[in-house]
Amino acid sequence: MPQGGPPPDDSIQPPPELLEAWLCHPEIVKLGDPVLRQVARPITLATQEIQDLIARMTVIMRAAHGLGLAAPQVGVSLRLFIYDAGDKKGLRVLINPRIVSARGEQTDPPEGCLSIPGLQGVVTRANQIRVKGYDARLKPVTINATELEARVIQHEIDHLDGILFFDRADPETLVWAIGAEDDDDEANPALKE
Repeated sequence: MPQGGPPPDDSIQPPPELLEAWLCHPEIVKLGDPVLRQVARPITLATQEIQDLIARMTVIMRAAHGLGLAAPQVGVSLRLFIYDAGDKKGLRVLINPRIVSARGEQTDPPEGCLSIPGLQGVVTRANQIRVKGYDARLKPVTINATELEARVIQHEIDHLDGILFFDRADPETLVWAIGAEDDDDEANPALKE
């Protein structure tokens, strides 16, 4: 990977060994699609279409064994994401989220992305955040998140702002995880968000 900042999107090409992983889950938009670089539009109404989108995203995220999925990753430029950080809270929906405070620092584990299968890198994120937004019914929510949950939320909010994880990653840490099965979380420790 090039040094001195994030590489341009068109310079990131998966190795031939990962081509199959890029073809899995075709409903997930992959690097190169312009929607991934757009700032997503706010949601103003909790319509049936939004509820259907949340349900569809949930199925897609679960099938891909992801921790989070933003609407732009399924080709919809709206400020909405879902996530499940593996804690007892289960699946959460955040609409029009904004980080209102952030503290501390974390760099582990490395991040990956369902829209860039196989690429991993170290990203410095806040260790504790407070996020305000809305739930699936557009009721106000405040989430205090730490560690993994905080990392996942920051990654997904970046998607809503047209930012991909490698834009924030230490360029020297960007590597392709070759040899790991796409659905084998044990073989590939990077977070898939």
